[in-house]
Amino acid sequence: MTPLQFEAGHAAVWNELEAALDATRKKIAPARADRARLAELYRATCEHLAIAQARAYPVPMIERLEALTARAHQRIYRQADFGIGRLGRLFLVDFPVAVRAHRMQVLIALLVFAGPLLAVGVACYLDPGFVLSLHDVGTVDEYERMYGDSELPIGRANAGSDWAMFGHYIRNNIGIAFQCFASGIFFGAGSVFFLAVNGLLAGSIAGYLTWRGHGETFYSFVITHSAFELTAIVLAGAAGLVLGQALLAPGRRTRLAALQDAAQRASVLVYGITAMFVVAAALEAFWSSARWVEPSVKFAVGGVCWVAVIAYLSLQGRPPRAANRR
Repeated sequence: MTPLQFEAGHAAVWNELEAALDATRKKIAPARADRARLAELYRATCEHLAIAQARAYPVPMIERLEALTARAHQRIYRQADFGIGRLGRLFLVDFPVAVRAHRMQVLIALLVFAGPLLAVGVACYLDPGFVLSLHDVGTVDEYERMYGDSELPIGRANAGSDWAMFGHYIRNNIGIAFQCFASGIFFGAGSVFFLAVNGLLAGSIAGYLTWRGHGETFYSFVITHSAFELTAIVLAGAAGLVLGQALLAPGRRTRLAALQDAAQRASVLVYGITAMFVVAAALEAFWSSARWVEPSVKFAVGGVCWVAVIAYLSLQGRPPRAANRR
């Protein structure tokens, strides 16, 4: 499809969104039907923006769509009520839509994280001594105790309470997310670095523990909470790449203006990532570490979680087909 054909097929949606934004500019409390239609047009335009960016359509078209989605985002959030309703819209619509709107950054982040993880995992399985290139002997011994035969909960080096570990996991996860996201300010290079480093560290431990014969214990421990934790790490890196892209290719705007717009769009990702890390920490503290749960049960529950997360990010919040045809 040529840019002209794409614009002709979707211009009605863009024009309607632009008119709706102009019409609601002076209204403090638009009608519920107006808000619903505005949100519907916003979601459709976000999808169109993602397609236009992926196909490298002309800059003026992309800039128009970026400006429209930014205005709509500001308007929707300014008029949104606080409380359960707003949270519902954030997690049921805005977050998955934002993930799909930045699918290219998500794909790059996934490759940067998963590539080193798989490569080093295989290397440490085939040559266990390679793990010492990334960890000292004390750290490796500690991991063996955490996932070997022990009376302690799985994945723990001490007998801390579940609630204490819940807090520890949240702090650790948020720290990783902050590194992957905030370092994107260095033209995206920081996000790439921290994604790759975290992939290397995770892959090295997985490969070594598999070689040591602790695979069932280790993978049954990580499979459930990793659906949320690993996905959130990749999304945090993608959010950092959004910042980096704005600085590398600001278009006709100043870098500061481009960065402000990118930060606003990435903020929706950050909200969703934070929630995913909280869910991951709760599962890791109260479910994954439980030795009384059979590994087969954990694998089954973990499989369901992975399918649910992928389906949520891929399908949730999509606009009605009627809006796509406009």
